[in-house]
Amino acid sequence: MFARGDAKGSPLARNVSGNAYLAVIRVIGVGGAGVNAVDRMIEAGIRDVEFIAVNTDAQQLSSSEAPTRIHIGENLTKGLGSGARPEIGREAAEESEDEIRKALQGSDLVFIAAGQGGGTGTGAAPVVARIAREMGALTIGIVTTPFRFEGAQRRAQADAGIDMLQANVDTLIAIPNDRLLQVLDRSVTMVDAFQVADDVLRQGVQGVCDLITTPGLINLDFADVRTVMRDAGTALMGIGMASGSNRAREAATRAVESPLVGHQIRGATGILLSVSGGPDLSLHDAMEIAEIVREAADESCNVIFGATVDESLGDQVWVTVIATGFDRPAGSRPMEASMTGGAAMIPEFNVPATAGDADAIDVPDFLK
Repeated sequence: MFARGDAKGSPLARNVSGNAYLAVIRVIGVGGAGVNAVDRMIEAGIRDVEFIAVNTDAQQLSSSEAPTRIHIGENLTKGLGSGARPEIGREAAEESEDEIRKALQGSDLVFIAAGQGGGTGTGAAPVVARIAREMGALTIGIVTTPFRFEGAQRRAQADAGIDMLQANVDTLIAIPNDRLLQVLDRSVTMVDAFQVADDVLRQGVQGVCDLITTPGLINLDFADVRTVMRDAGTALMGIGMASGSNRAREAATRAVESPLVGHQIRGATGILLSVSGGPDLSLHDAMEIAEIVREAADESCNVIFGATVDESLGDQVWVTVIATGFDRPAGSRPMEASMTGGAAMIPEFNVPATAGDADAIDVPDFLK
C-alpha cells in the first residue's frame, strides 16, 4: 500500500568523484515505536542516511516522515495493525519480504529501531534483521524494553523478542525504559516519557552515523565501526553531555556512568567512542575524554575513537559510548545487568511537561 523510494535510484549510491566509496547507511524503524524514532531522527537532521518506516498499521505509517514506507502484511492485517501479537508481526514481515529486501538492496550498514513488547516491532524486527544480514549488511538492532507500568505480558513478549532479534543481528543495544523512568521527574507525562525513549534511540543511531558521515577532528570510516560491531553480540550504550570549563571530563564521566549503562563498562572487548562539540572543541578535550573512557574499560579493550564538530552545539560536548562484546551466559538477555543497579546511584534529572506542545519537552541533559 505504502512504498515510496527506490533503493536502486537512491541518492545514497556512493561513488564520489569516481573514486571514494561512502558507506550506504539505512535506518529502518519497525512498528510504532520504531517509526516514531525514525521520525525524530529525520527531524534532527541526521545526514547521509536513508530512512525507512515499516509497519502493519497503515494509518500510522501514512503520517511518517520517512521517504520510504513499507506497509507489511497488507493481506494479513488489512492495514489494522498486529493487535499486539508478535506472531502476526512476524507473519506480516514474511509476507512482505520481497519489498523489504528491495528497500535494503546495497546497504552496508543497517540500523533496526524498534520497541519490544508489542506486536509489529517484536515480531517483525527479527525478520528484517535476518534479511539485512543475508544481504551482507552490518546489522545493528537498537530497541527499547517496556516500562514497568505496561504490564508483565508485554515484558514477557519483549524478552522473547529480544532473544529472537539478538540471534539475527551483529550487535544489539537494548535500552530498558524503566531506567529512563528512574531519572525522569515524577510529574512527567506519559507522552513525554515515550518521547524521551524515542529520543534515546535517535541518540544511539546518530552517535554512530556521525562518526562515519561527518568530517571531524579525528575521522573514522565504516571499516572502523565494523571492526567493533561485527558479530559483537550484546552492547551497552551511555550518553553524556556537558558545557562550561570542565565539559570534557563531565561529559565523559556522565557517559561511562550513564543510567543507561547501570554498571561499569569493564568486560567489554570493544568500545565505539563518539565525541561531538562546537567549533571550539579542542584536541585536548577529545584526548581527555578518550583517556577517561579508556580508564573505565579493560586495558585490552579495543577503543575506536572519533571526534566531530557541529556548529549548532555551541559550547556543549556530547559523548556517546557503545561498549560491545560482553561475555554473557548462553540465553542471557542484553542489558539485564544494567537493570539491577540501585536507583540511589542514578543522578536526578527534571523533565517538566510542557503544556500545549507535546514535542517541546525538556529532556535530561544526557539525552538532549
